[in-house]
Amino acid sequence: MSIHTTPLDDLVACPQCDTLHMARNLPENSQAHCQRCGIVLMTSQPSAIARVLSLALTAFVMMIAAISFPFLTLDAGGLQNATSVLDAVMAFKDGYAFPLAVAVAFFIIVIPLIRLSALIYALGPLVREAKPRQGARKAFALAEKLRPWSMAEIFIVGVTVALIKVAGLAAVTIGPAFWAFAGVVVITVLKDQLICRYSIWETLDKASA
Repeated sequence: MSIHTTPLDDLVACPQCDTLHMARNLPENSQAHCQRCGIVLMTSQPSAIARVLSLALTAFVMMIAAISFPFLTLDAGGLQNATSVLDAVMAFKDGYAFPLAVAVAFFIIVIPLIRLSALIYALGPLVREAKPRQGARKAFALAEKLRPWSMAEIFIVGVTVALIKVAGLAAVTIGPAFWAFAGVVVITVLKDQLICRYSIWETLDKASA
């Protein structure tokens, strides 16, 4: 009795439920979905990598804006106080709350910036159909590993809930950094929906060879 085995390079694992699928060449502008959970596994869009890179660059610029400009301004009893994302992080710097300040800084600022930088580094040459930079595979792998730890969207949800509660106590003016952060969240969702990890790995392998 002979046993048919499929090479591991021809298999694609669903990132959501780990179901294995056979990798196939897709028609242009088409998608392949997981048979179990329906998540997109592969896409065949020639401009997809360029779009992902454009979104990553836009998100990076907006992250810089989000930590540079005022996040919101509170006005209560004639007293006005403007705060930024960095001010919110530094509010926990004293005493036993210092580890919380470090955690907040990493999860909402440092890790998102590192992930976006790694994506830009890995995908930049691929858009020009040039040879990948040295360490491009490691950079893309790092971006994928950091994906669950990038929590800018959770920060925005928490801030929105806090604003609803504070609005009855003081006049709240939303600053440009809030909209920049919200833009980063929307762009990140779009980027993660558009990105085809299998295609990027295949492109990196072929370009390196």
